[in-house]
Amino acid sequence: MSGSAAFDAWSAGDSYEHYMGRWSRLVAAKFVAWLSPPDQAAWLEIGCGTGALTAAILAGAVPRSLLSIDPSADFVAHARAATGDKRARFEIADALNLPAEPASIDVLTSGLVLNFVSDRPAALAEMQRVMKPDGLLSFYVWDYPGGGIGFIRQFWLAAIEIDPAAAELGEDRRFPFCTREGLLALCHGAGLRDVVIAPVEIETRFEDFEAFWQPFTLGAGPAPGYCMSLAEDHRARLKARLAERLGEAGPISLVARAWIAKASKQH
Repeated sequence: MSGSAAFDAWSAGDSYEHYMGRWSRLVAAKFVAWLSPPDQAAWLEIGCGTGALTAAILAGAVPRSLLSIDPSADFVAHARAATGDKRARFEIADALNLPAEPASIDVLTSGLVLNFVSDRPAALAEMQRVMKPDGLLSFYVWDYPGGGIGFIRQFWLAAIEIDPAAAELGEDRRFPFCTREGLLALCHGAGLRDVVIAPVEIETRFEDFEAFWQPFTLGAGPAPGYCMSLAEDHRARLKARLAERLGEAGPISLVARAWIAKASKQH
């Protein structure tokens, strides 16, 4: 595991839900509405996490079936327990080896996953392998290079002020392709056609600074993983610096922006 990926702790479902899952749910609902998928489609969701996109698909689309996969057994268990809809089933699997027959899926989708896949071109090729000729491929990722997640950007800015080496760990450095141009290039390189990419924004609101800080102490995700790797005195300095930047009283409201994308399979 590379140094920059060493803090990608994605096993704790409840912790991830409190850190990122609740915001992913807001994006997922907007994404499904924008996607306008066909009714009675067979769906395959890659990287279900705690089930944010799963729930949005079941509530906002009319799927015939939904297979949701994730390489994390903890996430699969969490999402399965949170989903009572019989149209959905869950398996432990990853984006490079999808558990589906060739040309069997109407809609391939993933939420906040593609940037963590080790071989993205191979993953897009695998998605096209299982997608029907007239199928729909779709995904969304945070706009990391554009500072798209305001609360994470504030965390890393404060961390870098105390520890300049932390700059190499930020998602903006690690995922420079998460721009409109980068995603278009990725899709076109995979042979996809009719590619459409659009921004979507949500508000992330915290009632006070302690509510803002607490998710970073849970260890689920790159920033929380880094935070909890620090010595106690270093972590206290980081918390104090963030409080100076954001203020300790009153609500904290920051914008989060994602890129949403859809495309067709190359004929």
